[in-house]
Amino acid sequence: MIRKDQALGHSLLVLLFVLVLLPLLFVLAQIVSPGLTWEAFDLGNLSAIFGIFEKKAWMSALTNSIQLGSGTTIFALALSIFLAHIRVSYQFPLAKAIDVTAWILLIVPSFILAQGWIYFGSGAGIAAVWLGISGLNTYLYSVNGLITIMVLCKFPLAYITVKGAMEWYPDSLVHAARMNGANPVQVWTKVRLPLCLPAFFSGAMLVFMDTIGDWGMSSAITAAFPFSTLPYAIYSAICTTPVRFDTAGVLSLYLIGLIFIAMIIQHFALGRRRFDFVGTGATAVVAQKIGKVQTALLTGFTLVFCTVTLGIPIGSNIIMSFTNSFSIQRFSFTLDNYIAVLSDQKSLLSGLQNSLSIAAGAAIFGLIAGFAVAYTLTYSRYKLKKAIDSITLIAMAVPGVILGIGYIFVWNQSWLTPLGLNLYGKSSILILASVAVAIPLTNRLMVAGMAKVPQDLLVAAQVQGLVLAHG
Repeated sequence: MIRKDQALGHSLLVLLFVLVLLPLLFVLAQIVSPGLTWEAFDLGNLSAIFGIFEKKAWMSALTNSIQLGSGTTIFALALSIFLAHIRVSYQFPLAKAIDVTAWILLIVPSFILAQGWIYFGSGAGIAAVWLGISGLNTYLYSVNGLITIMVLCKFPLAYITVKGAMEWYPDSLVHAARMNGANPVQVWTKVRLPLCLPAFFSGAMLVFMDTIGDWGMSSAITAAFPFSTLPYAIYSAICTTPVRFDTAGVLSLYLIGLIFIAMIIQHFALGRRRFDFVGTGATAVVAQKIGKVQTALLTGFTLVFCTVTLGIPIGSNIIMSFTNSFSIQRFSFTLDNYIAVLSDQKSLLSGLQNSLSIAAGAAIFGLIAGFAVAYTLTYSRYKLKKAIDSITLIAMAVPGVILGIGYIFVWNQSWLTPLGLNLYGKSSILILASVAVAIPLTNRLMVAGMAKVPQDLLVAAQVQGLVLAHG
């Protein structure tokens, strides 16, 4: 068993190194060798790492990312815990709408959500022109407004993991606590809350990583007010003239530093305690029936919440798709946009086919890799499994533009052509990049569930299987 754990662990390390670390190392190498040429190689460029103490723009981007990531994480986690509690504990109409909303928000690209909020809340947007809500744009284009929108878009990352932990009730542990005089509050704080900590921290890490690495949402909304973040600063360094790959490498290093700080906090918070409880008499939580007043309140809250979080951004995009004007003041219903898209069926079908094939390939390989990583982190005795966990989180925090540049540098080498591994310009490179981005989320979702199941149950199942196999 130990040998199998070691073999699986080594294989995952190699896979993650190729998918995540190697492209990132190529980007970080830009610090000492911009453009990856020997002529530009200069170790003296390492001094640029400390340029954050001299360049106000870099320091501002770093502090803004920390502020945005911390604020979003705290409020998104609190919201997720509340939503998971009412979803699991009580029966009321539209309860499943919370799950549907969370999953849709999880798969919709952030720039589409940002675009919808801009259509709705801008000075001449839907809220001001059609609904008569004035002043929303002032709040929307502010730090607090950005954090609010981030919370409404990022909470599914924490909600799914938290809900998975709260769906189980440790009966025997709760009964033991009550027999020793614990009141309901003490049962929650001393028994249920500690057992949910892995899910809480996993959800918080996912929200923090995705927030500080998000470029689409923050850059779209902060275009109207000065609030530069690290992803936007990295994008600016790459897309401006002259291209500054060295600056992008330095700023990427800061992002990685934020990841490790967050991981250290999580490590010391959880320590070496065990959190598996399914084998200790735990049962699935059965939602309780509540009074008419409470049912009406929860139903009304759910309706408003889902309408705001999902209906506003998606609905605003749908509304604007039926007009040729970018201003809602000049709205004129038309189907020209849909006719233009559907008339070019060749491009539409080609794009749809490419998207589905890439998504299918990434889903299959990402699921397999994510499950293997989650299993290794939860049950194996592999000594370097913390390194595996660290690499997966790095993949989530690094902006896609940086990972994309790294993939170009890695897979566009001339010496790879005779080996058939020059993947630049092929769909396979997109599948690899998508798998690298998908592994962290798949891994954290599976770890949250696996953490509840003690290894003794797996051993018992394995023994039973061996007995059955041998007659």
